[in-house]
Amino acid sequence: MNTIRRITIRTVAVALLALMMTSFAPASAQSVFMVNRNLYSETANANADIAAAMVTARREHKRIILDFGANWCGDCQVLDYYYRQSPNAELLAKHFLVVHIDTGHVDHNVDVAKKYHVPIAHGIPSLAVIDAHGNLLYAEHEKEFEHTSVEAVTAFLNRWKA
Repeated sequence: MNTIRRITIRTVAVALLALMMTSFAPASAQSVFMVNRNLYSETANANADIAAAMVTARREHKRIILDFGANWCGDCQVLDYYYRQSPNAELLAKHFLVVHIDTGHVDHNVDVAKKYHVPIAHGIPSLAVIDAHGNLLYAEHEKEFEHTSVEAVTAFLNRWKA
């Protein structure tokens, strides 16, 4: 009886170990979260960046995501991390160009945010989607991306892809 009990315990232990090892496998396939201290350029010309993106978007038949945020913003960093997860990375590469627009402490590029009806004073990150000609298709109003998930970003990208 003692031998049977040891075999059963050993079998259960091996099965649990195998289950634990396979449950960690998908996590290693994901990108590692790292803060990008230069995600939003504080010296970039947002209007010039948007104009350049429109030229590329027309050539590549893509839409443009205007991502208003700041390097100090944790939710902005998390959103960027979610952009790099599958299937979001693939959706972005195929259907979008992303222009990161620095808002400073909600005192930088305020005119650009107003132009695209993005209320950055309510919080960042805040997004807008424009077509290749600069026409506004979507402007965030309810802080949808302040505390988001990979799945919410995927749904958003699928909704607005070209």
